[in-house]
Amino acid sequence: MATPRHPDRIERRLAAILAADVVGYSRLMGANEAATARDLREHRTAIDPIVANHAGRIVKTTGDGALVEFPSIVAAVECAMAMQKLMAERNAAVPQDRRMLFRIGVNLGDVLIEGDDILGDGVNVAARLESLADPGGICISRQAYEQVEGKLALQFRELGPQHPKNIAKPVEVYAISSPALSGTPWGAPANLQQEIYYCRARDGVRLAYAKAGQGPPLMKTPNWLSHLEYDWQSPVWRHILRGLAADHTLIRYDARGSGLSDWEVGALSLDAWVSDLEAVAATLAVKRFPLLGISQGCAISIAYAVRHPERVSHLVLYGGFALGAGKRSPAARKKLKAMATLMGLEWGADSPAIRQMFVAELFPDCPKEVGDWFNERQRLFTSAEYASRYVEAVGDIDVTELLAKVTVPTLVMHRRGDLRQPIEEGRRMAAGIPGAHFVALEGRNHVPLEGDPAVERFFEEIRLFLGG
Repeated sequence: MATPRHPDRIERRLAAILAADVVGYSRLMGANEAATARDLREHRTAIDPIVANHAGRIVKTTGDGALVEFPSIVAAVECAMAMQKLMAERNAAVPQDRRMLFRIGVNLGDVLIEGDDILGDGVNVAARLESLADPGGICISRQAYEQVEGKLALQFRELGPQHPKNIAKPVEVYAISSPALSGTPWGAPANLQQEIYYCRARDGVRLAYAKAGQGPPLMKTPNWLSHLEYDWQSPVWRHILRGLAADHTLIRYDARGSGLSDWEVGALSLDAWVSDLEAVAATLAVKRFPLLGISQGCAISIAYAVRHPERVSHLVLYGGFALGAGKRSPAARKKLKAMATLMGLEWGADSPAIRQMFVAELFPDCPKEVGDWFNERQRLFTSAEYASRYVEAVGDIDVTELLAKVTVPTLVMHRRGDLRQPIEEGRRMAAGIPGAHFVALEGRNHVPLEGDPAVERFFEEIRLFLGG
């Protein structure tokens, strides 16, 4: 039984706090308000005994969230794991679009106790950690990690210092990567895991690369702001990456300046990006492989294939271009320069406005929660300085003279309504490559999201092209 609290007394102490909310609650309510309210009520009824068994006290519940206090951080993390395991079991027989997934954040920090309520930075950090967690996932602070490491049979991914909204100091974040959580919400095979490694580029920049799946190799070049850990679980990339890894040993890496690769870099250009691909390829014991480029990754792939035709068996290019936006017209150049300036000033700010410009162009038809997820994650993928330099360097790309030198079989795919890279750029790229096969996919989102009919067409064309 909870100790009675004096309603007028305020006390300060250290507390273990768990914050949770439902992913995509507004979408679920919009689709079926009565069913969503009923499902949430039933889920909470099933979770309440788990909280009680770990001596938790439910401080408050909001429409789609909850705040819980525990006597120890170990109890809080154990409860979070038990909650996510239960939700995975309850979602197993539920259609994909009706699944209710929780994000959970756990923190150990100072709080203010006012009556039955809890306030203060310890609570705010827990709430921000919850917003950083993937659907069905758990993020904890460094303070919490130091208390549970070695005490619980869990695996953790270090996400490094993050800058959550309205939190003055960076928060070091760890994500729980237990097999009990990996892939469960989306029905991916339990044994489909990725392994992350590091190598050095020619100029000493540390590059992070990942391998996942089994079968013949497939190398993927980076595109706009990759992050090996976040992308593997993200609502934007998880279905694409796991679908590719289902048939291949998928190899991909974070571009210099972003993700898990070094952020403080000197050179930033097409030559540097191609050199990085050379470094990753040289590290692997793979003599020949198909090469997949998406968006600006297409130009990197083309340049590499021309330099190393003996290493590339097939070239798959999606949503790309040969000529960067900054070289297409004077007006486009001015727009690019203005955007780069704004990014350098506003990229990491609490205001999402500048990042929302990319969401609007890349995913005009995405659900709101996916757009919000991508907007917030962009500023966690790289610094303002790199984002500004990156967009200008991409705008300076020009591989038009290399197109005719491509000698490997090439498949080019592009979406008809792509706002970020117009389909005309894809057609020009395909027309310049001898024998290239061009496929137009319906839709406007730069990358087809889960449930989009274009996803199946994307995989079908790749399978046919690679002879599988």
